[in-house]
Amino acid sequence: MRISTNTIFEMGSGKIGDLQVALAKTQQQISTNRRILSPSDDPVAAASALGMDQALAINAQFATNRSNAKNALSEEESVLQSVTLLLQSVKDVVVAAGNGALDDQQRQMYVTELRSNFDELMGLANSRDSIGDYIFAGYQTSSQPFAKSATGATYSGDQGQRMLQVGAARQLASSDSGSTVFEGGVTGNGHFATAAGTNNTGSGLISTGSVVDLAQLSSNDYALTFAVDAISGLTTYTVAEDGGAAEPAQTYTPGQAITFGGMQFDIKGSPADGDTFSVQPSVNQSVFTTITDLLNTLSISGADAAGKTKLANGLATANINIANALDNISAVRTSVGTRLKEIDSLDSAGADLKIQYSQTLSDLQDIDPVEAYSRFTQQQYTLEAARQSFIKISGLSLFNMLN
Repeated sequence: MRISTNTIFEMGSGKIGDLQVALAKTQQQISTNRRILSPSDDPVAAASALGMDQALAINAQFATNRSNAKNALSEEESVLQSVTLLLQSVKDVVVAAGNGALDDQQRQMYVTELRSNFDELMGLANSRDSIGDYIFAGYQTSSQPFAKSATGATYSGDQGQRMLQVGAARQLASSDSGSTVFEGGVTGNGHFATAAGTNNTGSGLISTGSVVDLAQLSSNDYALTFAVDAISGLTTYTVAEDGGAAEPAQTYTPGQAITFGGMQFDIKGSPADGDTFSVQPSVNQSVFTTITDLLNTLSISGADAAGKTKLANGLATANINIANALDNISAVRTSVGTRLKEIDSLDSAGADLKIQYSQTLSDLQDIDPVEAYSRFTQQQYTLEAARQSFIKISGLSLFNMLN
């Protein structure tokens, strides 16, 4: 069989070209540290690597979301800490204002302080975050949530909590609504609230009370009305439920427990004829309303016995309501702290996943440096040998043999 010179050149140049392509590919793999330069190099590994790339991107987005949530919650916690300190200061004012040695003028100094506290609390409730959004407005982040009103403050936000996807199966609230934070405190003891009538003229002081039988508790209002016999001086009281007919009169003994409807409390002092006291189910009350009521209480003159009694009852009510507001703030702060702790745990798990995904991706698409450099060297030698062989073969001729 005869092999033409043209065939020799085509076969030789083709083989050298193949070797050059293989060498160039190996060189590119080494320079990029990638074994898979195109999906055709390893379709199965390429598909798996694409899945790992997506998993890494999703994990990175979760990390970003956790960072955003952590920043938002940290800002909220900072504000709540300031609110806690402010309400503790208000509670101190309540205690100090109850000092019987103070006259009306001296008590007005606390009014000035409380008004300043009210304005400061309003500013905290309308705090903005680092990007200018209102922290406690729910979803209405561009609208100021609280505005001063005659009874305290009105809330124009909503109940929404801004949620962020911080894990594959976990959404986490990065905010709390102003209603939850500043209007979540309850009145009274959490089950019912006692109060003295505004027109009372006696010296009756009513306690906060407690629950003795949860099964008997109802959502009804109760009214106690006192009567003093003009001849005997005997003091009695009647209890009426939800404006209905009064129960039979009971003899009043100062400080003796009064029990009905699963509730128990006492009244000290000497209620006057016609004095009333109310018992109502506890409700949520804005801390701004509590401070406004406290300001109104401090405006009462304590010059006479009746005024001192009204002042004492009002301060006792304010004291328990401020304490309840502080408890509510503490509960919100606990929730914020729990979420921050969870974010730290998720960050740790996310970092572990990143390492795992990165290692899997590396195993799929990265080269083995030792193998790649060995193959590159071998291909260099092979290409050079092919070139030298082609030069010698292409130089052969019958005429050289005749010479």
